[in-house]
Amino acid sequence: MSIPFEFSLRVYYQDTDAGGIVYHANYLNFAERARAEALRAMGVPHVQMVSQFGVMFVVRRMKIDYQRPARLDDEIRIETRVIEVGGASATLQQDFWRDNDSLVVLEVGLGCARLADGKAVRMPETWRARLQFEVER
Repeated sequence: MSIPFEFSLRVYYQDTDAGGIVYHANYLNFAERARAEALRAMGVPHVQMVSQFGVMFVVRRMKIDYQRPARLDDEIRIETRVIEVGGASATLQQDFWRDNDSLVVLEVGLGCARLADGKAVRMPETWRARLQFEVER
């Protein structure tokens, strides 16, 4: 399995419900930030996909396993790794941690789509190769 990219953030009041627990949908926002930074670190930044190739990654599916709640002022570490790469898709796993406690395990399927019309297209080969490299390291 690939070496994970780590992204950390702190839970702020705006992220929580009245009880000080992170609202379930906010994990999607946290995951998006961590995923964007992971892809940038892997050499696949979103802005370059759009400007150079006219394509973007879109979320096709997501599976989320909530294990423990994150709370106000917690520091969360999100580990993102590529687990599968296809011709026009990639699957990533994102693990949310507070110290050594697993909070959330999220698996996201991304598809490559043409910006002009939203149709699925093959991923640019150099990018597919970069993501495949991540799977193999």
